[in-house]
Amino acid sequence: HKSEVFMCAWNPKYTNLIATGSGDASARIWQMGGPDAQSGFVAVRELPHGASPTDRKNKDVTTLEWSSDGNLLATGSYDGVARVWSRTGVLVHTLSQHRGPIFSLKWNNRGNYLLSGSYDQSTIVWDVSGTNGRVVQQFFDHKAPALDVDWKDDSTFASCSTDQRVLICRVGIEHALRVYEGHEDEVNAVKWDPSGNLLASCSDDYTAKVWNVASDQKEPLHDFKRHKAEIYTLKWSPTGAGSANPHKQKMLATASFDGSVRLWNVDDGTCIRMLGRHHDSVYSVAFSPSGDYLASGSLAGQLYIWDVLKGVHVKSFKEEGDIFEVAWNVEETRVAACFSSSVVTVIDFKP
Repeated sequence: HKSEVFMCAWNPKYTNLIATGSGDASARIWQMGGPDAQSGFVAVRELPHGASPTDRKNKDVTTLEWSSDGNLLATGSYDGVARVWSRTGVLVHTLSQHRGPIFSLKWNNRGNYLLSGSYDQSTIVWDVSGTNGRVVQQFFDHKAPALDVDWKDDSTFASCSTDQRVLICRVGIEHALRVYEGHEDEVNAVKWDPSGNLLASCSDDYTAKVWNVASDQKEPLHDFKRHKAEIYTLKWSPTGAGSANPHKQKMLATASFDGSVRLWNVDDGTCIRMLGRHHDSVYSVAFSPSGDYLASGSLAGQLYIWDVLKGVHVKSFKEEGDIFEVAWNVEETRVAACFSSSVVTVIDFKP
């Protein structure tokens, strides 16, 4: 890459492939060369988001995600266009309807719908199951840029916005089913827990909130206020009801500009752990597929891998530049980190 790398995602099925998205107006699909990072990569496909250098302006790739079957990669760009590519790098769909940069893109589990959230204040559900991608529905209930979106099931989703609100919407229904108010600054991320009953949101107001969507409660079930700065992102552990690890405790991880990662017990609302080794803003956290480990990446290029149960760091790595995202492969043998310094680093992990 010739510019900062904002996103990285391992393919869930073809697990030697990793996709990256960059400020150089391209995404890339890298094929790893062997079972360890040392063997490097054997092939890379560039997915250009502009035909010529002048055409590449404002085409930063801001978000990307693989479909659950691993066959398609969706990329969202600063030019407001969502693009769908085959895993071999062929452009399949160009989805133009947004009037501003796309900040978040998510596949539903079935793989027929793609959901986008944009600076233009709207969210769009696209049907990409046919030969031509089409708009199924555009939602206009936010009053400011939509920063993040996440599917609950194949037709219901949550979105959050600079307007300080969290919405739940459903395909086929014009207005939001639920509007959650309570954040006092822009809401940066929303994520459903594995059961689909709890929705977590985090904000520049220094709080993370958990909403019990199964009830009619207007107030959050939990309001986590221990961070001392903005919370940029959060992740649920892949554990508890509805997950692949149902017998392990469910927890929520929050990453903040105060340099800490906190792990929360959502049964009783207590903070299980405060992971405090970072000296800089933490931009990204990712649980390993088993839920036993957590990777975190911060500004100033510091990556830590933590043992979740013990609350200790088991591996650290530092590289020039700032880390924008960290991602685990399905086998839990590698962590990728993408940097402002145009590089993507793949680190072998053996507990």
